[in-house]
Amino acid sequence: MKDKLLFFFRKMYRLKDKIAFYPSLLAVLGFVFTYVMVYLEERGISKYLLESFPALVINNTETARSLLTTFIGGLISIMVFSFSMVMILLNQASSNFSPRLLPGLISNRRHQMILGFYIATILYCTFILVYIEPDGDKYQLPGFAVLFAIFFMVNCLAAFIYFIHSISQEIQINNIMDKIFNISKQRMLYLIDNEKYNKDDFPETDIWKKHTSKQSGYLQNVSLENIAKIAKEQEVKIDVVVIKGLFVSEGITLFKSEKALDDEVIDNITEHFDFSKSELIEDNYVLAFKQITEVAVKAMSPGINDPGTALNAIDYLAQLFSLRIKKNDKSLIYIDHVAYVSMATIDFKTLIFQVMAELRTYCKQDVVIVEKLVMMLLHLKNVAKKENKKYHDILDEEITNLILDAEEAITNKRDINFIKSIS
Repeated sequence: MKDKLLFFFRKMYRLKDKIAFYPSLLAVLGFVFTYVMVYLEERGISKYLLESFPALVINNTETARSLLTTFIGGLISIMVFSFSMVMILLNQASSNFSPRLLPGLISNRRHQMILGFYIATILYCTFILVYIEPDGDKYQLPGFAVLFAIFFMVNCLAAFIYFIHSISQEIQINNIMDKIFNISKQRMLYLIDNEKYNKDDFPETDIWKKHTSKQSGYLQNVSLENIAKIAKEQEVKIDVVVIKGLFVSEGITLFKSEKALDDEVIDNITEHFDFSKSELIEDNYVLAFKQITEVAVKAMSPGINDPGTALNAIDYLAQLFSLRIKKNDKSLIYIDHVAYVSMATIDFKTLIFQVMAELRTYCKQDVVIVEKLVMMLLHLKNVAKKENKKYHDILDEEITNLILDAEEAITNKRDINFIKSIS
């Protein structure tokens, strides 16, 4: 029962990444607050305030109706303008940088909160407007509720100014890459700090029983702790063979078990694999490498021709790879010092090959970019000497391939000799 509840809450937690989650939540809160204000009005709060603090209460029906009508129309115009501008900027980001950046920009919670505040205020003003009785006297007018409508409108104007400032900062490529880098860095530091791996603690899995996936999508998350608890109960070891963040097709091997398992146990384990049609850096740090690489490649395209952005992207990649060197290619989940679950991750060799293959293909003709890539790989070699020496030969191979491609693309021998001299 506990596992079922955890599974349900995990599904609910994923809703927060949907663009409509916070606007819907705030809209509901706006409706609830309207009900609270109507209840207070029925209890005579406006009548009390009109007698005690008349300056706080609007006591003219036409004034109140005009204000609320103006607020509703103005807020709808502001909301349409704000998010029309968002769509224009997202289209610009997709064209100039990379379409992969769009989910991160759309899921900005501050912008979603502003949209939700707009909708909540519109609902509040609408229902208060309906509540006003045209023929009622000043004691029946919800003057205190109208005062709150003015307060909300002022805050909406402040939110609109903040929104203009925020979106202008959000669309700058340096800020985009910095955000991607920081999220990925936090994720990798968390994994490194919590990582436990000892090769002797987990046996070879070549002949283990295979269990396939019954659905397809990006493997967004795996609840390894819960799977480890199931493995302990069944006295079995589990090897998760799919790599988190990659696309999993229906029928592909999802995990292996040391012995045969009942269908109910298999289904229970499978429930702890979360699939999605989108990718998030918070769940998969590898996506940060892909996004920053695509920004660099797009910046070097003839239509953009922005080598400065590509150089900045390489600096971020160098920092991310420096962290990735400290991480093992596999991690184990222990309970009472016994390893029950093994989780595979994309290995360093594959990751740096995928990044360098793209950069070599599209940037090999630019001397400055090639020089920057060589410097990055040399820096990573120094890091590998201290952290993980097995990656040293992999980096040497990438340097060799980079120079070979550069020799074919760059015709000036002086440039080639300069690149070789620093390598």
